[in-house]
Amino acid sequence: MRRALQSLALTACIAVLSLVEMPNAQAKQQCSAAIPSNRQGQWWSYRLIDGRKCWYAGKPMLSKSLLEWPREASAEPISTEAAGILLAKPSDPLDAQAAALEDSDSFEARWRARICAACN
Repeated sequence: MRRALQSLALTACIAVLSLVEMPNAQAKQQCSAAIPSNRQGQWWSYRLIDGRKCWYAGKPMLSKSLLEWPREASAEPISTEAAGILLAKPSDPLDAQAAALEDSDSFEARWRARICAACN
């Protein structure tokens, strides 16, 4: 009887602790655009979110779903130039033309120039 009571008490404690921890585990952590100069003894890591480094206090590889940018930071659009994305103009594949390389742009010419530069 005593063993059953201990088992029941242990199960109840685990259930209560799991319910207490649940809201904290699901809370999203705010991203910072830069690592703070005063780290206050905390470990700081980052994940790439929306093409930017999202710095957060904690160990590496935190799930991206648990990170979010502050409201005012997420509202600003990221320019394609800032994100390093090049957008190509849509082209008609039937209008494509081959680009002929000049002799100075050929592989052989560049290779010879590199070898000769190393010899000097």
